[in-house]
Amino acid sequence: MSSKLLKMLGLALAFTLVAAACGGGDSDGASDSGPESAGSVENCGAGDINISGSSTVEPISTRVAELYEEVCPDTFVTVDGPGTGDGFKLFCSGETDISDASRQIKDSEAEDCAAAGIDFTEFLVAFDGIAIMTNPANEAVSCLAFADLYALLGGQSEGFDSWSDASDLGASLGSTVAPYPDAPLDISAPGTESGTYDSFLEIVLEGIGEEEEGEDGAFIRTDFSGNADDNVIIEGITGSDTSLGWVGFAFAEENADRVKVLEISEEAGGDCVAPTVETIADSSYPVSRGLYIYANNERLDSNPALRGYLEFYFGDGYNESVTKAFGESGYVALPSDLLAESQAGLG
Repeated sequence: MSSKLLKMLGLALAFTLVAAACGGGDSDGASDSGPESAGSVENCGAGDINISGSSTVEPISTRVAELYEEVCPDTFVTVDGPGTGDGFKLFCSGETDISDASRQIKDSEAEDCAAAGIDFTEFLVAFDGIAIMTNPANEAVSCLAFADLYALLGGQSEGFDSWSDASDLGASLGSTVAPYPDAPLDISAPGTESGTYDSFLEIVLEGIGEEEEGEDGAFIRTDFSGNADDNVIIEGITGSDTSLGWVGFAFAEENADRVKVLEISEEAGGDCVAPTVETIADSSYPVSRGLYIYANNERLDSNPALRGYLEFYFGDGYNESVTKAFGESGYVALPSDLLAESQAGLG
């Protein structure tokens, strides 16, 4: 989801956030059932549903599955989160019914699906911010601009072992933070199979400009061991006093007592903004994105359990899993018009 589109949606999202905080129901689908009630499903179909993909979307799909199985006990839903890229590989090879994604499907992935005869529907689920983190012991850094992040993590920073190695590059890009501290630069971040990796690359690093790409044409350094498991990334951040990395905001919030979430500025010397539900909702936090699920259309038509699950996902299940259960963790619920669009995708 581009920052431009997020800005267009900012006011609507902020209104939705306020409405949710006031306890109002959503007239376009999400009911106001209490936490004790999972809601109801008009047509429960017996069957299995296999979901894989983004570890960021996984908690939402898992919670919906738990609630759905309460009202449809003849359905068994399996959800795992190896990463958005790996999820699309499984989906486009016909191994899964739904693919969770923390970015939109790439053209190359869509082509793989088409080659395998798999037609799909995209559903926008929620919005999320990407949190840039370091260790709480790192008192020297509190705010970084996109230019700083490129200097430390971009293609031209390959081989930089300490923060200070990036000082000259940061200064050349207009950083007002450089020189950086003379301390080890221990990177703990998602790997290439993760949609969070792709989103960070697209939102933050590619925006610096093609003239600043590395010698191999990459906008991001390759000399760190990425991981699709956000819990492993958190452990890496806590394991080094001068670490640097990123995860989805929900995971950072869950570990707020263990990591230091940095404020971010899009422009060097610009306003530093911390990621919060409010700043993600009004798009003032510059590292924000959309979260999606993709459904196999043929199975949507042939498996009543799958259709029932998705109807529940954007009905009572949405209200419980996104608006209530995760609203304080960083997932920002869709405004009513966008939720209605996702509901309409079911036909």
